[in-house]
Amino acid sequence: MQEHTSKGLELVVGEGDEARTIAVAFRPGLGGHNRPGLVWLGGYRSDMSGTKALELDGYATREGLECLRFDYSGHGASGGAFEDGTISRWLEEALAVFDKHTTGPQILVGSSMGGWIALLMAKALKQRDDAGRLAGMLLLAPAPDFTAELIEPGLTDAQRADLSEKGRFEEPTPYGPDPNVYTRALIEDGRANSVLNGVIDTGCPVTIIQGMQDPDVPYAHALRLMEHLPADDVVLTLVRDGDHRLSRPADIGRMLKALNDLIAGGH
Repeated sequence: MQEHTSKGLELVVGEGDEARTIAVAFRPGLGGHNRPGLVWLGGYRSDMSGTKALELDGYATREGLECLRFDYSGHGASGGAFEDGTISRWLEEALAVFDKHTTGPQILVGSSMGGWIALLMAKALKQRDDAGRLAGMLLLAPAPDFTAELIEPGLTDAQRADLSEKGRFEEPTPYGPDPNVYTRALIEDGRANSVLNGVIDTGCPVTIIQGMQDPDVPYAHALRLMEHLPADDVVLTLVRDGDHRLSRPADIGRMLKALNDLIAGGH
């Protein structure tokens, strides 16, 4: 009988002073079907042991699907300093883990910042003629370009001064005891990785689930993203009372239904 347990693995990404050890949880798929695997892309300061990530892994277990989860550097069980993190750095890690552990078509499941990483992965895969690796994309409260579009416009004079003088600033967060830290490198690199400045061609069906009570990513941001996804196979679901986490049982149900539809080849 083929093993279908999740394996804790590590992958070193980068060389020399840039090397960091990435923690990976990989569940091989069961043979005998042609259904795509699942790749979890977490949000800023979240990790692969969060509610949605574990629910995704549980779904993969029940369905016999390949499932890949990992922590970006500076997150969860991975090495590296959080403040060294940039979108480019975390994208490099996502692609390295994807290349090392997955085979065949995959569905990228991106939460918050993970939605931005997913869109950048699609661009990178297309550039190297691997666009066929993506069978679909499920974006949960996606936050593409959040540094330039959601963080920078609201900076106070004091925060701008901290960025200029200290290279970083902090702000409280309701999601944990430690403040969020934003660095000048993250914000500058974010501008270089903008996707809301032209047509986004993912080459695969895209489903977006967005809460209308999200205090971190306004639902207008999801509507704007839709304008940059011109393909017909894009669906947006707005959850009137949904927050940023989208982790309530009803939200998880929507996530799993969307996965069922993507795997079945339609919305």
